[in-house]
Amino acid sequence: MCVSQYQRGSSPPALLLLPLFLLSSSHLLAHGAIQIPQNYKVQNMLQPPTLTKMPESLTAFSLDDIMLLCEATGIPTPSFRWVKDGKKVNWMGHNGSGNFTAHGDKPLSDYQGHYRCYADNTLGTAMTHTVKLITESTPTLPKQKRSHKTAEEGASVVLHCNPPRSSTIPHIHWMDKKLLHIGQSERVTTGLDGNLYFANVLKNDSRDDYTCNAQYISARTILPKEPISLTVTPSNDVARGRKPQLMQPQGPHSSHLALRGHSLVLECIPKGLPTPSVLWKRMDVNLSETGAWTDNHGRWLRFDSITQKADGEYECLASNTHGSVTHSYTVTVEAEPYWVKEPPSLLYSPGETVRLDCQADGIPTPTVTWSINGEPVAEVDIDPRRRVTGGVLVLKDVVFGDTAVYQCEATNKHGNILKNTYIYVIELPAQILSSDGVVYQVTEGGVARLHCEAFGSPRPQVTWESEDLQNTLLSDSRVSQLTNGTLELFNSSREDSGVYTCSITHNNTSITAHLEVLKRTVMLIGPQAVQVTRGGDSWLDCHFTFDPHLNRPQILWRKDGQKIMESSLGDKPPHIGSPLLHIGSVHVPLISSDPSSILDQSIPHAYIHTPLSPQTPSSILDQSCPSPPVFLSLSEEQDHNLTLSWTPGNTHNSPTTEFVVEVKEEKHPEGKWESHRVTGDVNHLELHLLPYSTYRFRVSGVNRLGRSDPSEISEAYSTLPTVPETYPLNVRSESTEPGTLVIMWEEIDRRLYNGSGFQYKVSWRQVQEHHWSHTHVPHPPYLVNGTRAFSSYEMKVQAVNSLGEGPHPVPVIGHSGEDYPLASPSKISVSVDNSSAIVRWQPVDTHTVQGHLLGYKIYLKRLGSQGGREHRVMVRREVREIKGGVERGMERKEERWVVEVDGNKTKEVVTGLKLYSLYELSMTTFNRKGEGPHSPTHPFRTPEGVPGPPASLDFESPSETELTLHWRPPTQPNGQLVGYVLQYQQISDSRNSPPQVEVIYDPTVTHLPLEGLDPHSRYVFYLRGRTSAGQGPPITRECATLLDGVPPSNISTVVGERSVNLSWVPGDRYRNHSFHIKYLSKTVGGKWEESEQVNTLQAFYSLTGLQPGTQYRLLITHGNYTHWEDEIQTTGPELRGVEGDFATQGWFIGLISAVVLLLLLLLVLCFIKRSKGGKYAVKDKEESQMDSEARPIKDETFGEYRSLESDGDEKRSVSQPSLCVESKLGSDDSLAEYGDSVDIQFNEDGSFIGQYSGRGPAPTGNESSGPASPVNLDPPPPPIGPSFAGILDRTS
Repeated sequence: MCVSQYQRGSSPPALLLLPLFLLSSSHLLAHGAIQIPQNYKVQNMLQPPTLTKMPESLTAFSLDDIMLLCEATGIPTPSFRWVKDGKKVNWMGHNGSGNFTAHGDKPLSDYQGHYRCYADNTLGTAMTHTVKLITESTPTLPKQKRSHKTAEEGASVVLHCNPPRSSTIPHIHWMDKKLLHIGQSERVTTGLDGNLYFANVLKNDSRDDYTCNAQYISARTILPKEPISLTVTPSNDVARGRKPQLMQPQGPHSSHLALRGHSLVLECIPKGLPTPSVLWKRMDVNLSETGAWTDNHGRWLRFDSITQKADGEYECLASNTHGSVTHSYTVTVEAEPYWVKEPPSLLYSPGETVRLDCQADGIPTPTVTWSINGEPVAEVDIDPRRRVTGGVLVLKDVVFGDTAVYQCEATNKHGNILKNTYIYVIELPAQILSSDGVVYQVTEGGVARLHCEAFGSPRPQVTWESEDLQNTLLSDSRVSQLTNGTLELFNSSREDSGVYTCSITHNNTSITAHLEVLKRTVMLIGPQAVQVTRGGDSWLDCHFTFDPHLNRPQILWRKDGQKIMESSLGDKPPHIGSPLLHIGSVHVPLISSDPSSILDQSIPHAYIHTPLSPQTPSSILDQSCPSPPVFLSLSEEQDHNLTLSWTPGNTHNSPTTEFVVEVKEEKHPEGKWESHRVTGDVNHLELHLLPYSTYRFRVSGVNRLGRSDPSEISEAYSTLPTVPETYPLNVRSESTEPGTLVIMWEEIDRRLYNGSGFQYKVSWRQVQEHHWSHTHVPHPPYLVNGTRAFSSYEMKVQAVNSLGEGPHPVPVIGHSGEDYPLASPSKISVSVDNSSAIVRWQPVDTHTVQGHLLGYKIYLKRLGSQGGREHRVMVRREVREIKGGVERGMERKEERWVVEVDGNKTKEVVTGLKLYSLYELSMTTFNRKGEGPHSPTHPFRTPEGVPGPPASLDFESPSETELTLHWRPPTQPNGQLVGYVLQYQQISDSRNSPPQVEVIYDPTVTHLPLEGLDPHSRYVFYLRGRTSAGQGPPITRECATLLDGVPPSNISTVVGERSVNLSWVPGDRYRNHSFHIKYLSKTVGGKWEESEQVNTLQAFYSLTGLQPGTQYRLLITHGNYTHWEDEIQTTGPELRGVEGDFATQGWFIGLISAVVLLLLLLLVLCFIKRSKGGKYAVKDKEESQMDSEARPIKDETFGEYRSLESDGDEKRSVSQPSLCVESKLGSDDSLAEYGDSVDIQFNEDGSFIGQYSGRGPAPTGNESSGPASPVNLDPPPPPIGPSFAGILDRTS
């Protein structure tokens, strides 16, 4: 059925004279509310005040900072007033604005207080929430003194900022004098308190311009403090490192309270060397699930807009190579009040029942109060029509006098929120909004719908009349009138045509509607099955009749459900739009291959389309999914049961088989659509709803073709609160600390709170006691203090809300926190078997464990060897190692170890004991808390065994046929040593010689000389220790004697301009040998000269002092013969002599005379001064320095000279390669190799003179003065050259 486009006597609707205050069309109206249609004509409609801008709390540092916003709309224009601390403020608004500003005639401090703004007009009063205005003077810095800090390298340092206090937190910037920020890192960090923290300081941290700048954004002020000077001094402790410790926060644990939606920063700033790394973790869930992220180089854990998921335990772990330290944090997330459901501002007709639903949540649960036009409900006159239950306000049978602005305010300890909602009870004259004179056309048997939409307040009543006044329309079973005024006429006939009048009761307003019932379009002859020969033509008939008032019908042919014009029926297209269908050249795709077959499944069908009849004949049905159900309605709630009813939608010629009812709970964010199904012949469903919840509903129809779209979502329905109907599960104890009982449970789903003010009632009592203790908490866990260690308690947790308590649970048993055990095992005995021992004991009493017995720990300590000698040697070695600055913790740790044993055992086998040793043993009991006291020590000893190998074996070679063996006793004698056994034999290419055995009966002997050895052979040595238990394993070494040394013969030379570098490879097995290099210049008058003493182990020597471009002969002698010789020529131009004898020249004689006179004058002056008791100028200078306290001599000066001496000694020492296996090879160079040496001499009075020594003749001799050793051969010291004073004393 459709409405014709022809309208008789219609006119365009008049424009509204004033804009209407309308709700959004997408918002579903509350029960009883009205919405003014857009085509309803109304004039001069009033509007209650609505706030558009609201004030915020602020801190003002000057009168110009004071600006509290308050703006509102309404008709008539609202007036404004301000209340400060409950008293009205004398204030004058400007241009219809309620914004509050300061006046210059009052001091700033007079404006501090709590403010609230009110906006009034004739329909009501809206008000803002209370805001706080804080006034304070601009922060300033007091007079400061410049501070100085000194710290050793590697130590931690804190530079304090201490900005001036203010209600606004300043931003801290640490900068230098160039206004550059101090670099931040894991080592250098700014804390939340503004201080600058150094985990450890470096030398380059020394500076005198560490400046803290405090920026107060609200005050538009930056305050720079006095610079801080930091001096870092060197320290030898840097190599040792430092174990991490926390500078911030202090102590092992801290608690933090955060508000939902706010930010929170947890701080963890450690100190230590090297700089500790910081690791954050959440104790129960993944840290990423909490929304936290690290900041400030990992020293901060930041939460932006924190949520309830962040509530829990956190831990910071700071660690470096020397250890770690932890700090735990308890984060409790609570919430300021926030809206769960806000009541909308709506219009109502007189007599309606209004329900304002105002639901807020928060932690703790907020209290909801109501006000009317800014006055609390409790202070307003009592009205029996008004009922307030928590956040629900119900007002029955409203009248125009109930028009007002209602305030819903939710408050908890963290703040308050306020919602202004108006109820506007309005009377509007009834108007018919549907057009007049509309013509409706429908075919016979169809459904006619005549529209008559009316609006007014109160809602108008609409009646329909026909031309035949004798019959009442509603008495006809085919006629029904809908709530929106539409008249429905089913199974229309030609007699129903005529004029119908719609009018409003008790009103002269009416419209007419014209109904025309037309004949149905009927197919007289349809296409029939035909037989046709392949290749022949076929004609299909389609004859019909239709009403002449309709337009010419359109004929549409289909084959297999598809338009023929879209099919390929051969080369000859059919005639479309004709009552005859001609198909030419019929071929196989259209019919069967049998010429006599019938077009059964491929027969074309004819469809006739008219404006009122889409498809004809009527035997062809249009089927599809049903239309969505309409008119959802709810019955009154009884015991939280509700009946939802609906009107089925159009079935579209396919009966509805079932309805799908979907329910969604909206008060809690996790609510989802839940489905319920009923059969298609049922149009209602009884639902059980949860108390204190808000629901919405929608319904869908299902037939064999599919499911319809959901109906429009119903208006929100809130159930009444009640007491909880369940109790928490999995109540348990999670106690870890003694003296406390931690009661834990699973939280109840928020949908089961059943009311506001939800809490948990926690009850506990010690087992066998009668009195219960209890408290109320908002969430788990709950901590009970003052309990005894590991005591049994009965616990139960009950759900309660503002209406009462829920069901009582069954108590469960738990224990308070464990404490350290009080006793240790007794009757300990030890049975020793070689290197193992069986330890037995008697278990402890369970009452002394004070917790769950996890087991026992056996502490073993080795006191040393039974003879005591090894212990003394070990102690001396440890002292020596500590003095040397080397840590050998592993060797000391081997003397102590712990064995853990399960709690149900009474014996344990301990292995890995050392033989012939003294041990002591003690035991402890441990539980989850830790260990108890140690038992008395129980000594025992292990039997004697064979010794280990000697600790070392070294050699000396006094001559070519002698070796002296040196060794150290075994580190593990495993008994009393009675001597040693030495076995050695000669190693040859053909075969080994018979072994030689030397038995040593004195265990104190640590060396042995051997003579008569072959100087051309190597020997292998096996040395074993002996105890009464037998011989131990040997230490094995190979070695050979040393041969007499000779000068090198294979020497390489590199010639320079004034020097020549000689290098050679020292021979194996040869002792160090001293020699001199002789050299002769092949110029006229050249003489043989000799170098200083050179050692063969030097392998290099630089002969200097040569003349450029000159030939030299180099010679090394050994005994009475020449051992090596060579000729070289230095590079550079040759020096030519002065022509003639310059000694006879006049200028030379004059020069010599002047020098002699000058020397005589100097000698006379020196003699006069010495005769008067004078001293050297150097001595005078030193004494003046000693007498002056302002310039003391630093120890570092002498340290530098001492280091020169030590360096010289080290360079004078030369080691020789060893011919024995496992010996180290080394070679150092003396100062003589690299030019002139430094000779430091001290005068008798203590003064010193640094002098350069020249080269002089070396002492004769070709053998080293020190003893010869194949392991460590010291070369003779270099010659001490003549002093500078000696040079001055030489005669020409």
